[in-house]
Amino acid sequence: MAQKLQEGERLRPVDLARRHGLSTQAIRNYEQAGILPAAGRSPHGYRAYTPLHASALRAFLALLPGCGHPAATSILQAVNRGATGDALRIVGECHAQLLEDRRTLRAVEVALTDLDPVRRERGDTFVGPLSRRLGIRPATLRKWERAGVVRPRRDPRTGYRVYGEADVRDAQLAHQLRRGGYLLGQIAPVIAQVRSAGGVAPLESMLRDWHARLSARSRAMLSGAAALDAYLECRGE
Repeated sequence: MAQKLQEGERLRPVDLARRHGLSTQAIRNYEQAGILPAAGRSPHGYRAYTPLHASALRAFLALLPGCGHPAATSILQAVNRGATGDALRIVGECHAQLLEDRRTLRAVEVALTDLDPVRRERGDTFVGPLSRRLGIRPATLRKWERAGVVRPRRDPRTGYRVYGEADVRDAQLAHQLRRGGYLLGQIAPVIAQVRSAGGVAPLESMLRDWHARLSARSRAMLSGAAALDAYLECRGE
């Protein structure tokens, strides 16, 4: 567990790293990335960290489990450049994403309680628009297709992949399961189960795990917000 610094205390990179279970190189990397404020220098030119740096580091580490590395990095970078409003907006976006994930899980559960066999629909969505809608690369959709996760039909005239309503549903479900940490080899049987409407029993364990993951993110976001608030107070904001 990280130890709190005393007012006026100065630490070397190795001291700050040890107090937070990190490597010295990680501390330097975080400073270089703007996650930590620029360190002061000792009379001999060595980096000197303060309670402000320790607070920034605690905020970053606390935000990681709930917001993820890119968002946590952006939040600290915004605070350190004086753009607290931008940082709080990103925090809000993290909460909005969590809410959307909860809504998606609920929608999946409702859909699976009384699932009818999927009828063949005329497709009107192509790989580009669908990838943009999901926020992934077109190559990712093609990879999912090779794994049997999605099965778009081909336009007989152009040869383009065409995603019908059921294909979009499968892609959305796969996207959420990937966000939850599941591998394609685990997702493909779930999608097949949804397609065949063979019952929800095989999915119950995965859905319970999904609920647990979202609950853990919720708690982590609370801890992250508290640590960020403490950092803002430390900065006098």
